Amino acid sequence: MGAEDGLTAYRGKRHFDRTREPPGAPAAAGDTSSFVVQIHDASTLHFDFRLEVDGVLKSWSVPKGPSADPHDKRLAMPTEDHPLEYREFEGVIPEGEYGAGTVIVWDQGSYRPLPRKKKGRPLSFGQALEDGHVSFWLDGSKLHGGYALTRFRTGEGPGKRESWLLVKENDDRAGRGGTPDARRARSVRSGRTLKRVAAEESPGQPG
Repeated sequence: MGAEDGLTAYRGKRHFDRTREPPGAPAAAGDTSSFVVQIHDASTLHFDFRLEVDGVLKSWSVPKGPSADPHDKRLAMPTEDHPLEYREFEGVIPEGEYGAGTVIVWDQGSYRPLPRKKKGRPLSFGQALEDGHVSFWLDGSKLHGGYALTRFRTGEGPGKRESWLLVKENDDRAGRGGTPDARRARSVRSGRTLKRVAAEESPGQPG
């Protein structure tokens, strides 16, 4: 599925004459794949974990945020694919819009998929995602080392949502520190907290 098709759900939920979120333009793939973790103070405060895959950002809402401790199993709920431009989005989504609230970029960087095989055959990262398990190495400003995303509920059946777990691998970049307080955390791009962004940004005035 191309980036245009993959962003249909994303675009359908937003009014780009009211929100500063990017509508999504074709983007050339770089030499390395990127990731971003945003803190989103919407109806519920959560972290959004996003991986660049096939020209879009595959996205999961992680209520407690990623952890450096391999003992922490973080619930990750899939959301719609986002455009690559969303890696840089930081600001206030206006009231009345989908996801209304403040967003900061908590971490960003590059990642590399860790090899996976099925029945002796190597899987691409996209294929491994469809199969329900991927492992990858993060090189961010705050997150480092191996992580895994594993689907444990498919979402089939009435009222059921697909669910994944985000877990730190037990490698030399593992630690005992959990995720910092989201309200005190600072943006890796601007150094601002959620509170400061909310105070400085003007909702409803697209930039």
